[in-house]
Amino acid sequence: MGKTDRRYCVRPTVRFLDDKLIKKIITEARDVLKKLGVEIHSDEVVSMLQEHGAHVDKKHVFLNEEIIDKALKTAASSFRLYDVLGNETHHFIDDQVYFTPGSAALNILDHKTNRIRKPSTRDYIRYAKLVSRLQHIASQSTAFIPADVHERISDSYRLFLSLLYCEKPVVTGAFTMEAFTIMKNLQVAVRGTEKALAEKPLTIFSCCPTSPLKWSDVTVQNVIDCSDFNIPVEFVSMPLSGFMAPVTIIGTLVQHTAETLSGIVISQLRKPGTPMLYGGSPAAFDVRYETTPMGAIETQMIDCAYNEIGKYLGMPTQAYISLSDAKMLDAQAGFESAMGATLAGLSGINSISGPGMLDFESCQSLEKLVLDNEICGMVLRLVRGAKPKDDFPSVPHFEELLKERHLLISEHTRKFLRDEIYFPGPVVDRANRTRWEAEGASTLSQRAHDEVERLIGEYEESRLPDTIKKELVTLMESEAKEYGMDRLPDRF
Repeated sequence: MGKTDRRYCVRPTVRFLDDKLIKKIITEARDVLKKLGVEIHSDEVVSMLQEHGAHVDKKHVFLNEEIIDKALKTAASSFRLYDVLGNETHHFIDDQVYFTPGSAALNILDHKTNRIRKPSTRDYIRYAKLVSRLQHIASQSTAFIPADVHERISDSYRLFLSLLYCEKPVVTGAFTMEAFTIMKNLQVAVRGTEKALAEKPLTIFSCCPTSPLKWSDVTVQNVIDCSDFNIPVEFVSMPLSGFMAPVTIIGTLVQHTAETLSGIVISQLRKPGTPMLYGGSPAAFDVRYETTPMGAIETQMIDCAYNEIGKYLGMPTQAYISLSDAKMLDAQAGFESAMGATLAGLSGINSISGPGMLDFESCQSLEKLVLDNEICGMVLRLVRGAKPKDDFPSVPHFEELLKERHLLISEHTRKFLRDEIYFPGPVVDRANRTRWEAEGASTLSQRAHDEVERLIGEYEESRLPDTIKKELVTLMESEAKEYGMDRLPDRF
């Protein structure tokens, strides 16, 4: 590549809060934790916090300044994530951004019928194969819940399929306390030892407090379990503005900050330095329909703003933001996802969750996922900004343009074309109308489906050694038998 003049390199950004307001929000959140406390449904965690000086009234824990400061001091400012083969894929630091699909949907949008339905193992395998081929989606998630296995193994089963079919690291989580052990064991099988897993994390676990100001027995157990094994967590606080949180953006941010700080305290007091993402999935509650619109502009503003608070506290960040509340692949699905992804990229949110998701985080669409992959590609190009590349002095380029009447085959064009201009895949129509009609006048939905089938057809089997794959199968079959399943669903 040619020379880039670093004097002129500026990353485009957007900001919603100034430092003075951020400090005030954090101060108010600390005050909430000191005076109102947080409800914690774990005797073990309550005792731990009490030993560190917190005041306890049954399950209500009141945090003091010393405890909060101690936790923030040990919180890691960055961490790395690795694929199943042990290759680094993520470095969550500064304003580096990575995209991952939305997680734990109950449904899938069926392209053939254009209706939302329950997903199966076959759907999940197709999803994992597809994600392995998506260039701008850096990690997979346990995206939706197959309905053809016992609900008590649905968490571990999704992780099992992800590790078996796709090499990318996984954003996941557990809805039961029992699921953590098998999910940890699946990861250890991939890495070989617990020590190797701690050194090269393979997953991120979502840990969600309950608004307002509460940790259930399941989620708080997940927090300390992850800390014990150095498994990164993303704290996913979910205040609902005007319903389960103050109606104002700032009031919601105070609550989100308090809930997230409480999680940080639990994690860091359990094991200082445990890797974390300062994340969330808040929403501005729509009182007209009693829904939680993830595509609402206020929701996106809250996400970007709490990202600024997390960065101010010195931590990498996460948000559910690049998704839509539409029920099918339509214009609403596109504009909500694109707006969220763009704001997230400009805000420097490190882990951007949501591609592929519809219907208030409850539905995944493979066709939307390939479209969102293009949105992600455009955003990644956007945040690289505009940088001089052999542009100065300019006179020689314009002399050539005036002489040749074009710069299509100019050395400068050939050198920088692919780096400077993002060329999307066939999902995005850029043909003129005559060519578009000659090639079948296909709709966005059809182009997206064709791309899904093409990419799955080009799937290359995971390079995870067969011995490890067999161990994963053995572990999963044993877990399934614990819940009365004689055999797992067919995977072929």
